[in-house]
Amino acid sequence: MTCVICRQAETAPGTTTVTLTRGKLTFVVRGVPAQICPNCGEAYVNEEAARTLLTTAEHLAAVGTQVDVRDYAA
Repeated sequence: MTCVICRQAETAPGTTTVTLTRGKLTFVVRGVPAQICPNCGEAYVNEEAARTLLTTAEHLAAVGTQVDVRDYAA
């Protein structure tokens, strides 16, 4: 796909780090599969990975976690 930010390059498969914050929770996940723009570095996470990240973040927030850093596991 063409990057919607810079419109200068086609994205390529790779990985990225995603940081989610909500209230007192900071959730950092490394190695998330994504499409990465080689020109500007913008990362596009697919729907399945986004759903996994959000579900995990909801669980962490519900149990009162403040900081969680982990590697992505599909």
